[in-house]
Amino acid sequence: MSLTLVWLRSDLRLADNPLFHFSTPPESLLCVYVLDEAWFESLPGLDASRMGVARLCFLWESLIALRGEMLKRGSDLLVRIGNPVDVVAELAGEHDIDEVRVRVDAGWEERRANEQLAERLGSEVTLTCLDAGTLFDEASLPMAIADLPAGFSAFRRRVERDWAVPCALPAPVTLPGWPSSAPRGFPPLGKVCSRAAAWSPDPRGGFAFAGGEAAGRARLDHYLWESGAVRCYKQTRNGLLGTDFSTRLSPWLAQGCLSARQVHDAVRAWEARHGANDSSYWVVFELLWRDYFHWAARQEGASLFGKRELPVASDGFRAWCDGRTGLPFVDAAMGELAATGWLSNRARQNVASFLVNELEGDWRLGAAWFEHCLIDHDVASNWGNWRYLAGKRCNTRPRTLDIHDQARRYDSDGTYAALWQAPAIAAHLEGP
Repeated sequence: MSLTLVWLRSDLRLADNPLFHFSTPPESLLCVYVLDEAWFESLPGLDASRMGVARLCFLWESLIALRGEMLKRGSDLLVRIGNPVDVVAELAGEHDIDEVRVRVDAGWEERRANEQLAERLGSEVTLTCLDAGTLFDEASLPMAIADLPAGFSAFRRRVERDWAVPCALPAPVTLPGWPSSAPRGFPPLGKVCSRAAAWSPDPRGGFAFAGGEAAGRARLDHYLWESGAVRCYKQTRNGLLGTDFSTRLSPWLAQGCLSARQVHDAVRAWEARHGANDSSYWVVFELLWRDYFHWAARQEGASLFGKRELPVASDGFRAWCDGRTGLPFVDAAMGELAATGWLSNRARQNVASFLVNELEGDWRLGAAWFEHCLIDHDVASNWGNWRYLAGKRCNTRPRTLDIHDQARRYDSDGTYAALWQAPAIAAHLEGP
């Protein structure tokens, strides 16, 4: 009897997920997601965990939604807490697994985990590592990862010379049955984080993110077909307030509830009906940026995170985290981040520039704080953007923004700064 184990990470969907497409389906399928216990340990120098309560809640909703879809197709989802390599290796041994499938992630730690798992499984179990979630896979890139250009513009030019993004794969209609001896179910959420059950985003954010593949598809459909907001994305993307100035798809992309190819296909379908314009192209342009950061992270490996341990957080850094810098535009953004787990691109650029250039803070502490707070954290985009802004990647210089000028341009009447007053964020700053 053939048994396959699918180890899910940032790929919490059934559609366009190569982990669920088989040339010859196994007789049984065991699917597992492991909440890494290291995510909830306090980082040295930061006094905060890698995963905060906002991201955990979005992740939890995504896992529940995925399990529902898998049950409809005759399978199930097991969620465990622990060391992922240990958990997967033990499950493989206990249930006589023939093949383990896992995605190739951008993060160095995830790729190291794949290598460690291969050693643990030995020659008796096949480990299959697949590209997933990006526009391109490694085989279809127009260059080797080692030859990736140092800048995005050169990458984009090479890709766009003669590119064809593969179409997204449909979701399987059915899945192989669950092994009769395998456990099922989720651990209690309170065991992971005592605050998670009571946490909810601040309603001033004006938008309710809900985890899961269906919620991601609904947002994509709304942005393209219902509101038509994609028609003017290039003009509105630097906004700060409202529901449709941005696609807001990043949390679903980060957790893999949506794939980049699904978004690409949907935008191209909209263009076929309504005609392409600068704004619809700009959505695809942003997907290319996301792809670039993915491949750059795979090229850089551990060096993406710097060469030293995180320094101890300074008083200035703490004030930045807490929204107590005294600069209303910056403090408002940090308040929104802490209270909702999300932040517009314009606000992210400003608070990052302020930390690095005005406070002379360590960019890695900023990236680590964003990792803690953001519901749309993915290792390549978050750390890659911080590294880019700080000028730490090859052939780049620090990007310095004039915060006062930015506030005049994007919050001229102070509405955004007035909405997010610092005292209201204190209750949201604690991690799991």
